[in-house]
Amino acid sequence: MASETAGGTTLEVLRRLESGPRGLTETQAASRLAAVGENTLPDRRTPSWPRRCVRALRDPFTAVLLCLGLVSAAVASWGTAVVILALVAVSCALRAGGEHRADRSLTALRELVAGTATVLRRPGPDEPPEPREVPVGELVPGDVLRLGPGDLVPADVRLLRARGLTVHQGALTGESAPVTKWAVDEDDPDETPLCFQGSTVAAGGATAVVVATGAATRFAAAHRTPAAPREGGAFDRSVHGISWVLIRFMLLTPPLVLMANATLRDRGLETLPFAVAVAVGLTPEMLPVIVTTCLARGAALLARTHAVIVKRLPALHDLGAVDVLCVDKTGTLTQDRPVVERALDAAGRDDPEVLRWAAVGAWWTLQLAELPAPDALDEAVLETAGPVGEEYDGVDAVPFDPERRWAVAVVRGDLGRHTVVVTGAAEAVLERCATAPGERDRLLALAAREADAGLRVLAVATADRPAGARTVHARTADPRGLAFQGLVTFRDALAPTAAEALRELAGRGVTVKVLTGDHPATAARACRDLGLDPGGVRTAAQLPDGPGGATVVARCTPQDKARLVAALRAAGHTVGYLGDGVNDVAALRAADVGIAPRSAVGVARESADVVLADKDLRAIGHAVTAGRHASGNIASYLRVTLSSNLGNVVAMLAAGLLLPFLPMLPAQVLAQNLCFDAAQLAFAHDRPGAAALRGPAVLRPRSFLRFAVGFGMLNALADLATFAVLALALHGPDAAVDDEAVFHSAWFTENLLTQAVVMLLLRTGRRGGPGRAPGPVGLAAAGLAAVGVLLPPSPLGSALGMKALPAAYYLLPAVVLGLYALALAAARTRQRRRQP
Repeated sequence: MASETAGGTTLEVLRRLESGPRGLTETQAASRLAAVGENTLPDRRTPSWPRRCVRALRDPFTAVLLCLGLVSAAVASWGTAVVILALVAVSCALRAGGEHRADRSLTALRELVAGTATVLRRPGPDEPPEPREVPVGELVPGDVLRLGPGDLVPADVRLLRARGLTVHQGALTGESAPVTKWAVDEDDPDETPLCFQGSTVAAGGATAVVVATGAATRFAAAHRTPAAPREGGAFDRSVHGISWVLIRFMLLTPPLVLMANATLRDRGLETLPFAVAVAVGLTPEMLPVIVTTCLARGAALLARTHAVIVKRLPALHDLGAVDVLCVDKTGTLTQDRPVVERALDAAGRDDPEVLRWAAVGAWWTLQLAELPAPDALDEAVLETAGPVGEEYDGVDAVPFDPERRWAVAVVRGDLGRHTVVVTGAAEAVLERCATAPGERDRLLALAAREADAGLRVLAVATADRPAGARTVHARTADPRGLAFQGLVTFRDALAPTAAEALRELAGRGVTVKVLTGDHPATAARACRDLGLDPGGVRTAAQLPDGPGGATVVARCTPQDKARLVAALRAAGHTVGYLGDGVNDVAALRAADVGIAPRSAVGVARESADVVLADKDLRAIGHAVTAGRHASGNIASYLRVTLSSNLGNVVAMLAAGLLLPFLPMLPAQVLAQNLCFDAAQLAFAHDRPGAAALRGPAVLRPRSFLRFAVGFGMLNALADLATFAVLALALHGPDAAVDDEAVFHSAWFTENLLTQAVVMLLLRTGRRGGPGRAPGPVGLAAAGLAAVGVLLPPSPLGSALGMKALPAAYYLLPAVVLGLYALALAAARTRQRRRQP
């Protein structure tokens, strides 16, 4: 690790690396490259196609279907076995294909380190070093680098010389502000002389020696940290809950059917195929296909229209179920740059003259400094003030130094006079000002008040000096007796789309919580500027048991973020987390769905379930909508199939005990299931209504089971009423019952017509209207009804043991079907009104 290799004084580090300030020779560099390997991160292997398919079998419903298919094969029900196993294969192929496409898209997003670096290399031992650009992959320990503003640190390095060096290392530590680095010549426990791979130089310059490359860097250590097993997300928990209830029913149904028929009808093993068919009828065979199709279509649409890549298909449903979204402040709600808020004079009043003098100092510091790299505050001042400073002639300047905490610029003023402009931290500037007794404390209090309001503060002071005075030479001067001009305050630049995105997320029922390492006042100010009420801002240390009702939690470490996310999940929320740094990895893995932008570090992207093209909250809003769209269609399918299947199974069990023959042959049960399953594929292409998109889409097992029991019993009553009409109204009480083919045909037709009505009335999609196309579900229901009427008299119906129905049948059961539709619509309306 870098911290171990770089320990000790600078001389000890160079001796350990067998290097020096002049760098390595070309021969040494080539030898070390062969010994330690290229400076690249190890690639993570993507699963093979067979592994992806096997992993898809972990899905509970897919596993249930596989078991049912094997049971059907064991009892020689080959038609049922072939159909079920084909559904398993299709489901696995669709899921594996979606994950493969996501991995292929992510391959193009790997942007881990810079392309080249400036190193000092010597052609031979006795020749002078020459700066040259080399690919980052060819860096080796002992290489001496030169770093300048904007450079990406390509390896872990120890500073040999540095001047005004500040680096952004938020990708590793989560700090939003640049960190000052010094080339100290002792073993520093705070790692001040170390810069790490993945950091970016914000200002200043340095010469440094490489101490670790490739897999030995701190960045690589975080990259290879084994992923903690992610607990099931909202989708996985819901599906597992529904699955295990259905599995229990499935395991209980065949024994009950066998025992009841053996006891009451003296029919034993010959009813086993029928019992298996009933168990299959209870299971939503098409759920894996419907789920995978809905999620895959939504993921493909997101990638095509909003450049949002869903790596794990169930994560799209989890996005739709998210009711709490945790984000960092910097780069998400705000940009990584400040903007001028106000310019205040000594009395605290707005004064544009203060901003003008700050701009004069910034302009000539940029023009005359040896390292022309304005810091973020200089850039903000110049952007706001406009073309200011060019009317003067510059004499000398020294840029801001983190240790000194002030900058100085000297410009020509009136004839024989020069003006000294000093800007910097309020304490450092006021120390050099001539102020009345007590005035300095008052001005420091003014600066502190602005800082407590979440603003950064820059003090401005000037002095008029004779042109020949020594104090006008900026490099040697420590100006005193300055006249205090005032303060320039800065706030974080807001992300241009953040306010709109926050309103949209609130409208969708998503609560945003800000988890940041920044100062509480800074975080609160940014939230208020965006229209997000921060409430009582708390620090992570004040919330040991979770964020509760707090909107903003400041001073968060990476461990705090993961702990707070886990606490929200434990409280019953479905949590999304947006992060882009190594410090966010633990929280990304702790959330139901981890979200990272394309610009995130590699380990964060690989830990995330969803990757955004840009760090834009609006993209999350689009992804949430897509997730709810897919979840709404899945919920429609579950409501329809569970209630219909449960009703049919109850009716079949009751009829099996009342009739002297099986109420439906196993082949007819299979054909009915196939027709209903094929029609329900339309749910993957349905368009949910607005109500399904307004709130989090959670598949709650108890809610679905209550729905299925209530509407399933209504369906069973309709089936039994049809049976009664058939038995009593057609040719007397005995004729219809004695004609098994007529009974089977009649019930087959009635079941498909009933299921068509259920598809139309229990879906969550948009209702049809005048001039509006019926939509995929409407067309599928019409096709299902047509099959129910036309199949029995067809040759295929004859092959299945059915025959044409008496004409009178179509009138009386139609009355029962109409009454059932009215009762179903009334029950659905009542159920919607009772929903919160």
